[in-house]
Amino acid sequence: MTEDPEDELRKEIDQVERHAARTVELDGRQAMTIAIAVFVLIVGLVLPWMGDAAGYDVLLGTSPDATGKASMIPRLFAATSLGFGVIASAIGLMSRLWFFAWAAALGGWFASVDGVLAIWSRQSSRGDLGIGLILAEVAMVVIAAQWFRVAWSRPTTEPTSEPPA
Repeated sequence: MTEDPEDELRKEIDQVERHAARTVELDGRQAMTIAIAVFVLIVGLVLPWMGDAAGYDVLLGTSPDATGKASMIPRLFAATSLGFGVIASAIGLMSRLWFFAWAAALGGWFASVDGVLAIWSRQSSRGDLGIGLILAEVAMVVIAAQWFRVAWSRPTTEPTSEPPA
């Protein structure tokens, strides 16, 4: 028994509607801003953060400048900025799913607050603050702000499974 063409069309429309409800609409400017900020964050991870220790040295703890209690908060910032700023943003830009947009937004703001604490802790302890840490913090704030703009732009209408009367 074949289905009515109208029923097939309704099923196809419902499928497209469900898919559209799960994805984000990123305009070119927003996507480019996020991509450039991710690039700046990666550059910040390569530049010095504490003394001669680059961001990746702080993350891995491979430099003598990046050891001890004073490096714990910058190490957490290095991990969260890499995880949420680079990885979650890349997945969010590629998949365009709401889940990843919210993960990048919320994680990005956590990393941003952690970055402020990392800068404060370095200034309070020895004052050997590198340009990479500041650059990474600015990039993380831009990434988080852009992802929040995207995440809050979700339409309030939910897909309907019943045909209009």
